[in-house]
Amino acid sequence: MKQNILFKLLSLLLIVSCQSTPEIKFESVVTEEYRPVYHFTPEYGWMNDPNGLIYLDGKYHLFYQNYPDSTVWGPMHWGHAVSTDLVNWESLPIALYPDSLGYIFSGSAVLDAENSSGLGTADNPPMIAIFTYHDPELANTTSDIFQSQAIAFSMDKGQTWEKYSGNPVLPNPGIRDFRDPKVSQITNPDGSKTWIMTLAVLDQINFYSSPDLKNWTLMSEFGKNVGAHGGVWECPDLLPFKTPSGEDKWVLLVSINPGGPQNGSATQYFIGDFENGEFTPDDTMIRWLDYGPDNYAGVTWSNLPADQDRTLFIGWMSNWLYANVVPTKSWRSAMTVPRELSLFDVDGTLLVKSTPAVELEKLRSEKYEVDKGICELPSEAVEITAKISSDTFSITFSNELNENLTISKENGLVSIDRRNAGKSDFHRDFAAIHSAPMSWEANEIRVFMDASSIELFVNNGELVLTSILFPSSPWKTINFSENTQSVEIYHLKK
Repeated sequence: MKQNILFKLLSLLLIVSCQSTPEIKFESVVTEEYRPVYHFTPEYGWMNDPNGLIYLDGKYHLFYQNYPDSTVWGPMHWGHAVSTDLVNWESLPIALYPDSLGYIFSGSAVLDAENSSGLGTADNPPMIAIFTYHDPELANTTSDIFQSQAIAFSMDKGQTWEKYSGNPVLPNPGIRDFRDPKVSQITNPDGSKTWIMTLAVLDQINFYSSPDLKNWTLMSEFGKNVGAHGGVWECPDLLPFKTPSGEDKWVLLVSINPGGPQNGSATQYFIGDFENGEFTPDDTMIRWLDYGPDNYAGVTWSNLPADQDRTLFIGWMSNWLYANVVPTKSWRSAMTVPRELSLFDVDGTLLVKSTPAVELEKLRSEKYEVDKGICELPSEAVEITAKISSDTFSITFSNELNENLTISKENGLVSIDRRNAGKSDFHRDFAAIHSAPMSWEANEIRVFMDASSIELFVNNGELVLTSILFPSSPWKTINFSENTQSVEIYHLKK
């Protein structure tokens, strides 16, 4: 009894040592165990890769790999949701269903503004979805031609879809892994426009061109002996950028499974030039977009208006190591927060920066300015910002069950330690420390915490680690190391 009283007194003193205005008091905002508050999740069923990201008439469309009849992977559909602010999502009816040609695997969507496909009109150009057909029966044989590329079109801004009668538009040439088309349009020197398809082909990327989205010609191949090759290449994206000095560069995103830096799934990227249909990397270094274990298959939105002047990305917040067995009930998987990608320079080396999308600031409600020490958290949904006064830091989240989660930088490594962060017995590799090398100085951090995830952005996205986690009780307190300053905690509400 005396020990319990002493423990409570000590805890009270520690909490009081962290001053905040106004006073922080925890209030649960989660309506279903582990269901995120501000990350997108399907209402029910299974979800994986984001697909068909496109902006049109004030709405961000998010299609995604979906199996509505189970919480484990199965016959793939394209689920569909829309948002006007990247924060509040409205789930819509399923967009694309499997049919006699197969499951509907990953792909992309574009606005065919000039009606080059002839599937719409000049006054009402079609939205075109480009996706992979996966024939499950052929996949269970010795055949290599069970994946092909197809299109569907919508004349009502993505609400309903009709599959093209001439599918597939890109038949399989005899390669088992032949999938995930990401299509964009480039303007040629003579002012004409060409559609470019970036396609994952076994362990490399193939680039195709088309004048009309229906007839495709192979231009080049990339990656056979470049980058990480611990698994199959998937979900590519080819993106134009400006360097900090104003030079034109291209970034090629390539997801890989397995073979990521933390085991299982991850997304690597290459920086280089794309000319005459060929991608040439600046070097052969292996670089990872996110060093956490749980950001995979991410791609970017098409058709953003020029005044946004940004590259907007979202990823699947899970890992194929354990995605089918995580302890959620009616649904499985969430998306990351949306992020704005850009290039930055570290000692002459270009890297990709992932900055939380500015719209996330709309989630902020109560703001708490706190000193160092142990503080209460206001809810399961928070954003935390802090300045770092030296090149090391640590922040530990804990609950009344003695579970804890620590983020830190020490000896040039930024880490998330989820070894004691709740449920982990569903997979032997889940409870682990995940670290990333950071040779340059950490000046500030942003942390987005939700009911079952943490996303750490160092220097506003120069280094990122994303991790899902399943605490047995919500995180109630947070402990800051001495060298964290100007700490702000935001209660996030939609």
